[in-house]
Amino acid sequence: MDHIDFALLRALQNDASLSQRDLAEIVGLSQNACWRRLHALRESGVIKNQTVRLDAKMIGLGLTIFVLIKTRQHSKDWLKKFRESVITIPNVIDFHRLAGDYDYLLKIIVADMNDFDKIYQTMISKVEIDTVTSYISMEEIENNRNIPI
Repeated sequence: MDHIDFALLRALQNDASLSQRDLAEIVGLSQNACWRRLHALRESGVIKNQTVRLDAKMIGLGLTIFVLIKTRQHSKDWLKKFRESVITIPNVIDFHRLAGDYDYLLKIIVADMNDFDKIYQTMISKVEIDTVTSYISMEEIENNRNIPI
């Protein structure tokens, strides 16, 4: 990857709806050369997909909760069952395995605490979890920032 690839990626992170003509102009390439680079970036997996960012509050999902989970279970079977149960919950928008005091971090968006409680009840009914600690976001300062390239 070179400076032109990074310029393409920066431009797409800011606005994935840019036309190929506009992208080519931004990075100083012909449209064909721009297309070839974009194709190569997609094929290599650098560009995973193109999406639209939504305002969660405007669609009724105004509560963000970060959930930290500890488990005493670390078997392959437990992990598989836990991962499968969590990824089936559409409100879990980020899911990480951690090093440190907690084992997992989930970012969950919901309409209200009642919705969160339903998700919580679903999670604990599917797999054994040792500790669940939840933190409610009071203010979203920055969200979905671009990757610094």
